[in-house]
Amino acid sequence: MGSPGPLRAQLVAAYLDGTKTAGSSLRREFETEGVPMPVVGDREVMVDSDARPVAVLEVTRVEQVRLADVGLEVALAEGEGYTSAAEWRAGHEQFWTSNEVRGELGDPTFVPDDDEQVVVTWYAVVERLG
Repeated sequence: MGSPGPLRAQLVAAYLDGTKTAGSSLRREFETEGVPMPVVGDREVMVDSDARPVAVLEVTRVEQVRLADVGLEVALAEGEGYTSAAEWRAGHEQFWTSNEVRGELGDPTFVPDDDEQVVVTWYAVVERLG
């Protein structure tokens, strides 16, 4: 749910108020980190920036699409104020080309192209904690 700080606070609040129902990651992030791909029915605890559990999320849908094929449905479901797929892409490319993400990927010059695989995970809040 983003790095601890203002971004994570924004994302957590959006999930809790229902404006955010999906999140997007690069497939290569899962591969680099050795994390399994999400599966419908998976549950995870969402934490705030202080690592306090705030809710349990359940995966309701998972799609893998080319970056160029991410559409308006995803942009709106992200709940971050995007009004078009182009805005969504610009915002995500800025994040994915940050020094932090490039460092996690082990590629200091990484720039996603149209064929980059994006994993879109749809969630439902099934329990609020704390």
